[in-house]
Parts: sequence; structure tokens; C-alpha cells
Amino acid sequence: MQYIVGRSNMVGSEKGQLYLLFHDETKLGNGFRGFLYFLALAYCFIGLSAITARFFRSMENVVKHTRTVEEIDPCTNTKVVKHKKVWNYTIADITLLAFGTSFPQISLATIDAIRNLGNLYAGGLGPGTLVGSAAFDLFPIHAVCVVVPKAGELKKISDIGVWLVELFWSFWAYIWLYITLEVWTPNVITLWEASLTVLQFGLLLLHAYAQDKRWPYLSLPLSRSERPDDWVPAETAPCKDKNTAPYKYSEIPEDEYENGSIVDIFSVHDGNRDYEYQNLPDNDVAESSDQFHDEVHVKDNLLSIWKQQFIDAFVLENPESRKLNNTCLRLAKGFWQLLLAPWRILFAFVPPYQIAHGWIAFICSLIFISGIAYIVTKLTDLISFVTGINAYVIAFTALAAGTSWPDLVASKIAAERQITADSAIANVTCSNSVNIYIGIGVPWLIDTLYNFFAYNKPLKIENAAGLSFSLLVFFATSVGCIGVLVFRRLTLGAELGGPRIWAWVTCVYFILLWLIFVVLSSLRVSGFI
Repeated sequence: MQYIVGRSNMVGSEKGQLYLLFHDETKLGNGFRGFLYFLALAYCFIGLSAITARFFRSMENVVKHTRTVEEIDPCTNTKVVKHKKVWNYTIADITLLAFGTSFPQISLATIDAIRNLGNLYAGGLGPGTLVGSAAFDLFPIHAVCVVVPKAGELKKISDIGVWLVELFWSFWAYIWLYITLEVWTPNVITLWEASLTVLQFGLLLLHAYAQDKRWPYLSLPLSRSERPDDWVPAETAPCKDKNTAPYKYSEIPEDEYENGSIVDIFSVHDGNRDYEYQNLPDNDVAESSDQFHDEVHVKDNLLSIWKQQFIDAFVLENPESRKLNNTCLRLAKGFWQLLLAPWRILFAFVPPYQIAHGWIAFICSLIFISGIAYIVTKLTDLISFVTGINAYVIAFTALAAGTSWPDLVASKIAAERQITADSAIANVTCSNSVNIYIGIGVPWLIDTLYNFFAYNKPLKIENAAGLSFSLLVFFATSVGCIGVLVFRRLTLGAELGGPRIWAWVTCVYFILLWLIFVVLSSLRVSGFI
């Protein structure tokens, strides 16, 4: 792939030298090329949504990992064997959930920084995407989570203290970013500023854990209500017959499928991926689940599972599709499965999540996400150069929404399946913190370290004024978003769900806030305001 580093104001003669795969692309008209690149970008986002299914399932297996602990019962003075969770809820929300679902944005920003090595100016795709992603996380994802619970069902944050800590560090992240861009060293990022940005992620983890454990002097004296035993509770309805087996591993209880009230996001993208696995144990090969305390050896079955992943990837029509009486709908689903087939075949190489507590599948999923993010950066540059659209505008809109899809899926599932709103809302607030401390901090650290040792100069930020303006708009609109969540807590008793009419009113309000951010930020970076 030939690639020329440049900025969005490249002259027309330079545009003709850019292409994705073949040099003959340059013979096409810029408008048609832009349309093709937009289609390719959309297809990459479909791939991101498809890999999310495997990523989330592997993450669930990692979180449910337990360790065997022997304790002496004080009453009977006998040994009692217990299985305790390895992962703390709060740490899992911040690291596995928030960091994992933010990995597309982090990968994109890091790749942008590595490509930019040797340039005194920082790349624009990374910071623009991360700020735009923060807005997408806060507004559209909250909008979806509010309406996900059933009509009248209320889901509130059980540990308000941990949420306040996470919210503080989320707001502080953007205040800190504004200070570094406009106050201390305007338009310049120094090595120590980049280092402090990354180190603050460690402070977030420490403070959140201290609040969860209610450490003296480091935590708020706030009580918490009961939390679920499992990070993502298992489905409540077992498979009743062979025909319903395809959804054993879906993210929604079976009875809700039968009622047709909820459409599973994963089922749209992953089709019939697991319907042959219903007779295999759902526990890790290295450790039994809480229901089975004896070690289960399924090495032969693991090969069967992996083989079945490839077989399922080539199947375009599952048993549920065959039941459809509507020919048009059946053809549409068949076309959609055909469109997904290349991604499904590629992702079949991800090992089964039953291996090593899900860690191998988790890491492989992140590697695939990074690869897609790399292609996305190339396509974004091509779209910007061919169409003349400002790269920051693309970053605020298309890139931010596309790379935030795993965040949307994870929060939606948590809002559906957990009895509280902790993980659904924590994923949003923590993802925003991760976007700054890691997603911007690490790329800045890479570039500032290189510039410090190579040129002994700091990293310069192009269009810092536009980015700072977006931060101010985001901060103002986010106050309106958090204010509504607090108001719902005080009036309805919960942040998510409630009467259908008020849930939809809240949803529309959050979407309007997002549109305000996108329009104002795009107008500013484009020079209209």
C-alpha cells in the first residue's frame, strides 16, 4: 500500500498519488473514489461489530474466573472450600470492559502516533476521534441504555460512591486536556505532560478500588445496595428444545426472544455461530464453573468447537432464518449473512474462549480490532484527501461513532442483563477516562519521547484551538447529560428505565446534545465559526 503523509489541505496534484490497493484507483473520479472509500469504511465498522461478540464472550469468561480458597468454619471447625472471584467488579469495569471496548479508539490513536514519528506536529485523527468518541459514549450510548429496560423497569447505580469517583476522573480528564493545550504550554505537549497524563490512569484505578473497598480517608462515606453475584448474570431461561439451541450463548434470556420484545445485537452480526455447541460445557478447561467444582477435561471438544467455528462461518442460513415466511425478509437476512461471511471466516481463527479462562480469545480479539483500526486510519486519510472533508470532522463523526460500537454493545448488554446500572454507566464514564489517559496519553508519550531524544523539542499540536473548543462544548453538554441522570435518580429513583414516555424523552434529549456537539465542533474546525 502506497501512502503519502500529509495534511487535509493537500493540493490536487498530490491527491492523485494516493490509493488504497491498486494504482488504477487514481484513474477514477474523486467523487466515486470517495463513495467507494466510505463503503469500505462502513464495512470495517461492520467487522468491528462482528468481532465484538467474541470479544465480549471472552471477557465474560475472564471475569468469571474464580480461585479455590480453603477456610475453617468457626462453628464446626472443619475445612470449607470456597470459590472466590479473582476480579474485583470495579477494576473489571475500568480495565477489561472500558479499556477493552475503547481499544479501537486507542489502537487508532496509537497507530496514528507511530505513523507520525519524526514529525514535530501530532496527528489529528487520534485526539479528534477520542474526543468525538467521548461525546458518542456519553450521549448516544446513554440514550440507548435509558430505553433498553422493559417498560416500567427501573435500574439504578448500586454503588453511587464508585460512580462519583469514576465521574470525577472522567471530568478531570477533559479539564486536564484543556489545561495542557491552552494554559500551561499552549499548542505544545511536553514529555512530562504526556507522562502525567498516562500516570493518572493508575490514580483512577487506585482511587476507584479504594472507594469500592471503602478505605478510610480515601473513600466517600456512601453506602451501596446489593450487587449481582456475577458481573454479567447467566441467562435465566434454559434451552427448551433443539430449535432454540442457537441462542444458548446469546446475551438475552430465551423467553425474551420468544416474546419478540428484544432483538439481540449479537444475533444480527453473528447469526448461528454457536448453535452446534449446546452439549459442550460452558466452563473453562482450566477451571470448573461455580456449578461444577470438579475439573472437566474437554481438550477433544475444544478442537471440535474450533472446527465448528469455521463450519458455521460458511453457513449462510441458520434454522431461525428458514422459519421465516416472508421471502423478502429471508433474502435480506441471507444477503446480510453473505456480507458478513468474510469477517466470520476471518474471526473463526480466534481460539475458543474456553481456553485459558478466555485470555487467549480476549487478546486475539484485540489484535483483530487493532488490524481493523489500522485499515480505518488509511481509509480516513484517503477520504479526507479525495473529498476535501476536514480530517477532524471525519474523526468527530464517522470514526468516533464507528470505533465506539463495542462500547455501545457492551453497555446495552449490561443494561439488559444486570439488575443494576453500574456496569452500563461505568463503561461510559470509564471509557471516557481511558480515552484521555491511555488513548491520548500513550500516543503523546510515544511522540514526545521520540522528539525529545531525536530533536530535543516538544510535540506541537495542530489545530489545538479547534480541539480546545470541542472540549469546552463537550464539557458544557456533558453537564446537561449528567444533570438529567441525577434528576432521574432523585425523581424516578433510578438512572435507567422507568415510564416509557420519560425514557424516550430522555433518549431524544441525549441525542440532541450529541448533535449540538457534532455540529458546533465541525463548524469550528472547518473555520465557519
